[in-house]
Amino acid sequence: MIEIFGIPSQALFGQLLLGLINGSFYALLSLGLAVIFGLLNIINFTHGAQYMMGAFAAFFLLNYLGLNYWVALVLAPLIVAATGVVIERLFLRHLYHLDHLYGLLLTFGLALIIQGLFRNQFGSSGMPYPIPDSLRGGQNLGFMFLPNYRAWVVVCSLVVCFATWFVIERTRLGAYLRAATENPALVRAFGINVPRMITLTYAFGVGLAALAGVMAAPIYNVNPLMGADLIIVVFAVVVIGGMGSIMGAIITGFTLGIVEGLTKVFFPEASNTVIFVIMVIVLLIRPAGLFGRTA
Repeated sequence: MIEIFGIPSQALFGQLLLGLINGSFYALLSLGLAVIFGLLNIINFTHGAQYMMGAFAAFFLLNYLGLNYWVALVLAPLIVAATGVVIERLFLRHLYHLDHLYGLLLTFGLALIIQGLFRNQFGSSGMPYPIPDSLRGGQNLGFMFLPNYRAWVVVCSLVVCFATWFVIERTRLGAYLRAATENPALVRAFGINVPRMITLTYAFGVGLAALAGVMAAPIYNVNPLMGADLIIVVFAVVVIGGMGSIMGAIITGFTLGIVEGLTKVFFPEASNTVIFVIMVIVLLIRPAGLFGRTA
């Protein structure tokens, strides 16, 4: 067996793949947070609960309606995004002119309520969600075995992340969105319904979290606490990339997932803290994050 830096190649590439998969979820979730913060100025602490709701929506669609993974991949984000519309209309729209702290506290409280309701109903143990038949098995690459479903997760995450970046940064719709957050009166003069645009933007960010939840369900099982375990790491990723930076969230998410995977190979004791160590170093050098803009 070939060894690289004293590590068997299969173990090294296996951890790299695991890091890339974790990075896919970090990127999707931090992208949703960056969209919501960058365009709405809200620190959405409910994001982890909405990721969990996406996984549960897929679980319900399969077990109660008999709808498969591919249908759930479309319907579950739409269902959870609809709950995001309700949250934005009832609560968040009253906070846009206030300090970030109010939005953080509100969404943190909502996250605790949502997770508590699911845990009270379903307990804390995970429930299995099967891998779709078309993605079972894997590919022998010679130096490692690549499961088809995990390869799909990485590719799908890359496509969604860069499509979102393209729409926001390179299209007229994205220009309207960015202008609506900076000068809503001017955008309204063009006949655009700014409140509706803001509501749909929040719903889109929520839908990204739910999409990540659907893709995570076959890998991590469906668990009421799956979002709570992840949200702190994802916030660290967003801070490192730069709050509100779309490209920063994508690049940092994938990169930190790989760094975390390599740390598990060479220094496993630090694998749970390496992201936070990097966050401290980055904040000391660049307080606005790697891709953030200094105010």
